[in-house]
Amino acid sequence: MNKLRLGIPKGSLEENTVELFKRAGWRISYNSRSYFPDIDDEEISCSLVRAQEMSIYIDEGTLDLGLTGKDWILENDSEVVVIQDLVYSKATTRQARWVLVVREDSPIEKIEDLEGKKISTELVNFTKRYFKGKGINVHVEFSWGATEAKVVEGLVDAIVEVTETGSTLRANKLKIIHELLKTNTQLIANKSAWENPWKRRKIEQIRTLLNGSLLAVGKVGLKLNVAKDDLGRIMLLLPSLKAPTVSGLFNEEWYAVETIVDRSIVRDLIPLLQEAGAEGIIEYALNKVI
Repeated sequence: MNKLRLGIPKGSLEENTVELFKRAGWRISYNSRSYFPDIDDEEISCSLVRAQEMSIYIDEGTLDLGLTGKDWILENDSEVVVIQDLVYSKATTRQARWVLVVREDSPIEKIEDLEGKKISTELVNFTKRYFKGKGINVHVEFSWGATEAKVVEGLVDAIVEVTETGSTLRANKLKIIHELLKTNTQLIANKSAWENPWKRRKIEQIRTLLNGSLLAVGKVGLKLNVAKDDLGRIMLLLPSLKAPTVSGLFNEEWYAVETIVDRSIVRDLIPLLQEAGAEGIIEYALNKVI
């Protein structure tokens, strides 16, 4: 039987990935000591792999498909096929930035001031290439952790660190002086797997359903009935992906209306719909929007 070898990112993306696959229709289960999760699809086998290494295993063909950050693909200089940018909502993960950071009281104000200085980061290869491209000579060393502390304690002149809001950096009296990279989760595939007709169909199935699950996060469906005379007012109130669906009821003077809206607006929208003449309003959860 054909098998698609899927990499699940171990670490910060792990829980969100398992939940995303669940919403898409696949249940992944494992215990804390297992590196080979079970999945309720006999055509897929799973492995837990650190996000930092995922693109390496996919590039070399040990895995066919996986999820990891754009940053680690660039760090490893991996030749993989990017199948989909998974721009997660607040319910999963947000886009992050790799930034150049110095102490608040540092005289360093711009990237050119790092000439001849020492930088600590997990993203060593990318950082070296970035500064080389700018024509700035720096010494870049790998950080095994507690990267922020190294610049706070004066062990290095600067760090290249990942952040979403920058609040933790500011709390440690650090300042951002330059942004190197924006990164988000990507679904990536091995080139040979992508060229294999069976694996490509399976990968495209996964892509479609994962993307549909992401589009559904934070949205709900609304159904309601409205009299013909009130339909115009209701339509002005209703947002939708394209346009609300309207169909006639057995009673020719009434219509059924259905649409998809952001969950955050429902509590304010429903009273307005009632005032405009809507009846029988139903709110329902969404797993996917394809």
